[in-house]
Amino acid sequence: MNKQQMGKQAMGKQQGLTLISWVIVLVFILFQGVIAMRIIPVYLTDSSVGSIMEGLKTDVSARGLTAKELKRLVARRLDINTVYTISQEEIVVKKGRDENVIVIDYEPRGTLFKNLDYIISFHHEVRIPRN
Repeated sequence: MNKQQMGKQAMGKQQGLTLISWVIVLVFILFQGVIAMRIIPVYLTDSSVGSIMEGLKTDVSARGLTAKELKRLVARRLDINTVYTISQEEIVVKKGRDENVIVIDYEPRGTLFKNLDYIISFHHEVRIPRN
């Protein structure tokens, strides 16, 4: 056998990943899993906030309320849906000409690893006509 044939034969027998390649792949997958475990609950909470805000559009009982009562209503619905990350200061009710505008701006923060943190910004706004 010449040198070229031996090289082709050796290359043909090599298959799959080496041990170090598997370790690198597993570390990458674990890193992605940790990020998902920390971030997904934040988005699930935001989904609850969004559904509460959308529910206010069709809620007839919210139409005649004052700004203070609307703020209390939103805070109560957030508590019912176990959303404790939003304070009453983050719920703003603005008076328009023929409507009230409820705005919730909040930034949940958390730690991914020791000194690696995340900040996610969310904005929800709904207009409720006044009768």
